[in-house]
Amino acid sequence: MLYLTEPESLGDLLPNEPSYRTNQLRDWLYTTPVLTANEMTNLPKPLRDAIDPQHWPFDLDIEQTADRGQTKKWLFRCKDGSPIESVLMGYANRTTLCISSQVGCAMGCTFCATGQFGFDRHLDAGEITAQVAYANAFLATTPLPRSPERVTNVVFMGMGEPLANYRNTTESLRRMIEVMGISARSITVSTVGFVPGMWKLIEEPWPVNLAVSLHSTIPSERTKLVPINKRYPIDDVVEAALAYYKAKGRRISLEWTLIADENDSDEEAVGLARIARYLSAHVNVIELNPTPLSMDRPPDHDHVRRFVGTLKREGANVTLRDTRGQDIDAACGQLRLRAASTRDPQDG
Repeated sequence: MLYLTEPESLGDLLPNEPSYRTNQLRDWLYTTPVLTANEMTNLPKPLRDAIDPQHWPFDLDIEQTADRGQTKKWLFRCKDGSPIESVLMGYANRTTLCISSQVGCAMGCTFCATGQFGFDRHLDAGEITAQVAYANAFLATTPLPRSPERVTNVVFMGMGEPLANYRNTTESLRRMIEVMGISARSITVSTVGFVPGMWKLIEEPWPVNLAVSLHSTIPSERTKLVPINKRYPIDDVVEAALAYYKAKGRRISLEWTLIADENDSDEEAVGLARIARYLSAHVNVIELNPTPLSMDRPPDHDHVRRFVGTLKREGANVTLRDTRGQDIDAACGQLRLRAASTRDPQDG
């Protein structure tokens, strides 16, 4: 598989080709990616034919469209049959791709469809990076309406905890930044508070954005929603986030999935605002996108407005995030759940 080989080692796959073929192939994979090897027009046809079955480390299983064409949801099947998801979202000034870093997730967050599946395996760096390349190849032929025709922003907010797959996550960051040319400041790594990975990320050379999914500020409640809080308590998470902010100069984002009767109280809003002020962080609030395997539901709109209003009164910088693609299972893990429920058991 081409993306499973480091860009600098692609020549090893072309031992009988002149060296410039390696540069041409690298360009087709990372700089101007294409959907099929046949589109690699400056490579000889026998080479294109040989490349074709090795091109992508996954196959497209399901594609869904929402928001008048501005949201695309893909379910890919890796070569071992593992399902992973990516979501492409177009805006007036950016095109954002939400990518997966693991097959499933071991963090066990109760409201997350991915967590409800459990953990299967880490994604290879090439499988992570190929999601970005696929999106760019797709946009070259089918741009989203009124949006940039290339991925401008990448968020590690799909399936998995990226900092628990640290080596592959950082290698994929290297390829995106140093090979594909995506600005580190346009990439966001999200974590539910995997503290060792947060500290290690400080030592990396790239000033990527860090998003921390808190979901509760009350330790006992956070442990219920985000079980890793028992291993890495919220105070340790906040201190690691502060260290990252001081080292990189990049404002931390605090992610908060709002769940009715779980984390939507005034007490939680006041506690969240206190942490946001301490970190000089920005709070992103998003209403829960319900999953079939959980009874959790989002609060009503009046309660959402009250929660956000309390955050603002307490001095937090806050955005109520747009919920994209609810009609296409766009929340993390939902398309996999839908596919699993409809797939013939004999198909695996």
